[in-house]
Amino acid sequence: MAKIKLQNVRLSFPSLFQQAAFGGVPTGKYEATFILDKKEHADVIAQIETEIARIQKDDIKSKVASDKVCLKDGDDMGRDEYEGKMTIKASTKKRPLVIDREKSPITEDDNIVYAGCYVNAIVSLWGQNNQYGKRVNAQLDGVQFVRDGEPFGDAGISADAFDAFGDDDEF
Repeated sequence: MAKIKLQNVRLSFPSLFQQAAFGGVPTGKYEATFILDKKEHADVIAQIETEIARIQKDDIKSKVASDKVCLKDGDDMGRDEYEGKMTIKASTKKRPLVIDREKSPITEDDNIVYAGCYVNAIVSLWGQNNQYGKRVNAQLDGVQFVRDGEPFGDAGISADAFDAFGDDDEF
């Protein structure tokens, strides 16, 4: 298993504190997708691609269909935030390490990590070749918050959406 360090990447679809669910049913895994800029992260993308090729050759002993590989071209995914990027989805059955910039543990109640923030992450690539098929997967080992970013998805509304009024004002 090759450990890969992703630095200053955007976090998407994080399920870091509770197991992910699909259709309301828990998947039994913690997971996240990491967004890598094709230019800024070219070296680590090349490192991931080299390791994927090695896993297919040495571990799985055959080429794996692109939809069965954890690294994806964002231009093919139909999401604006993925255009011009690559994504890698990683998961684990054990809750991953999640820390802040000072390496202190983060909890869900801290509200520090969210879809759209920037993180460092460590993932381990591995080959699957069993009764469930052939795949190249990424195990999610840990996540470190780096900095805030524009949140993805519905960020809700802020107090600015309402008008202020006093006790004597009419509604």
